[in-house]
Amino acid sequence: MTHSAAGDLHPFADGGDAALLSPVSASPLVAALTGDRAVVAAILAVESGWAAVLEHAGLAPAGSAAVVASAAEPGRYDVADIARRAQGGGNPVIPLLADLRKNVAALDTAGVGAGKAVHTSLTSQDVLDTALMLLARNTVHAVLADVKGTTTALAYLAGQHADTLCVGRSLTQHSLPYTFGLRAAQWFQGVAAAGRQLEALEFPVQFGGAAGTLAAGTVLTEGAPSTPFTLAGALADQLGLVPAPAPWHTNRLAITSLGHALASVLDAFGKIAADVLFLSRPEVAELAEPRAAGRGVSSAMPQKQNPVLSVLVRSAALQAPQLAAQLHVAAANFNDERPDGAWHTEWPALRQLLALALGAAGHARELAEGLQVFPDAMRRNLDLSGPLLLAEGVSAAVAPLLGDQDGRSGKQQLQDVVDRTLQASPAEQAGTYRKLFRGAVPAVVVSDARLEELLDPANYLGQAAGIANRILAAFPEFDTPTDANGASRG
Repeated sequence: MTHSAAGDLHPFADGGDAALLSPVSASPLVAALTGDRAVVAAILAVESGWAAVLEHAGLAPAGSAAVVASAAEPGRYDVADIARRAQGGGNPVIPLLADLRKNVAALDTAGVGAGKAVHTSLTSQDVLDTALMLLARNTVHAVLADVKGTTTALAYLAGQHADTLCVGRSLTQHSLPYTFGLRAAQWFQGVAAAGRQLEALEFPVQFGGAAGTLAAGTVLTEGAPSTPFTLAGALADQLGLVPAPAPWHTNRLAITSLGHALASVLDAFGKIAADVLFLSRPEVAELAEPRAAGRGVSSAMPQKQNPVLSVLVRSAALQAPQLAAQLHVAAANFNDERPDGAWHTEWPALRQLLALALGAAGHARELAEGLQVFPDAMRRNLDLSGPLLLAEGVSAAVAPLLGDQDGRSGKQQLQDVVDRTLQASPAEQAGTYRKLFRGAVPAVVVSDARLEELLDPANYLGQAAGIANRILAAFPEFDTPTDANGASRG
């Protein structure tokens, strides 16, 4: 098979990325906010915003901003061509800027001299750092919308299942009685705490010039009422970003803080996904994902209903730590006043983190809002351990009532009951435990009725309900008092 044109070999030669190998982030919203075209649009927004700032300050000819804004229409630019030419200067701003200047010159039919407003006193890092902050701000706002949808659904589950008994597990084994309401509240806590980190982020404008000294900006504003700092503040206002007290060319906390917050929210989503993946196994069957046409199918086994939402969310969570680490590695290697490669490694890592967080947030929200809960299966699994599940509570209540026997404390005597019970088959353990317990503890010390109270899982939940309530109360901004369908929870 021959291909006569490059376009035949490269169906996405226009710069698109279909996320074929990253299905968690394959959505129109993710592409619109983090794709190549979004990066180009953000760079052009910075250049256009800067032209407006200069004109307003009287540092560019009147009418310049309108010409630059028209020339900065993203549809005018060939993303793939810019990407190829970026190899010449090491970043995409340089070729994009060349194209922008050509378009400004072509559109300046009135001869206002709009070219004087393009990129004056800026450097590539000013533009790209600021553009990435713009890209990140827009993406984080979208992530937060899904985060709050997820927490609202989790808070509803926590309330609805406050008394739904299930078994707690530690190191893969049954540990103590638990409630599904507390489990949902703990999921809520992880997502809400990470969401609070996202809400606290600041997205600062970058403006430092070629070496971070604002030398060109100082020359530009000489004799004018503006200063480089007031221009930077005006650009922040223009773009809806935060003014920075100083250039941060080599101080990358804005980037690493963003990466940490994104990784944290993916950690929280990952915890939920890991739990759902286990709890939806057929042999456990306590939960099931919401169904949708075509989701969860297998290419070979028609009976399969795979928990795909959780799989996709978990895939994002497993990628995030390495990407966040890359940002820290880059920050620690920002040598000189602009580094030789470390800065460049930030771009793909940060953008991938943004894409993964946004994609996973949508899937996590759908999972939480449509999660199917099966209390009967939870009780069935809880009962598998029989009275041994309450051994801790029994020991705490009964051991102090027993005197030493053959040099063994009450606690040791009850441990012996447990150890001997474990030698029986699972089907015989409930009866064996009661028989051995009664042999060690006379009814005059613990009555049969009291023993049954101690062996009721509902009586050994500690502060499960109180913990869940405290969690929800700690994050009121993430607990909308409606259920998953928008109805009031009262």
